[in-house]
Amino acid sequence: MIISIDEKASTWFKKEFDFDKAFSIRMFPQYAGFGRKNKGYSLAFSAETPTNAGYTIEINGITFYVEGNDVWFFEETETYLSADDLFDELEITYKEENHSTIN
Repeated sequence: MIISIDEKASTWFKKEFDFDKAFSIRMFPQYAGFGRKNKGYSLAFSAETPTNAGYTIEINGITFYVEGNDVWFFEETETYLSADDLFDELEITYKEENHSTIN
């Protein structure tokens, strides 16, 4: 499991969640029909404090984390978060262990 979040993505989160100080972003699978990695699930985000983090990474004062019971969604996968400058949207790319890319 690898989760990579670049500078553009961290800036996008600060703007989107309207925070100037350090905060936490929970990454979790949401049952939403058209997920690219796990059918029926998509990656969702919320600003909240970890209760039982199974994975954390800090980028520019933002702690991104996955709760222990949500780690299954990221297993055997490289997850990359970036932001598209032109459309000002978050981009999520998954790369499976066999190295095939899912956008």
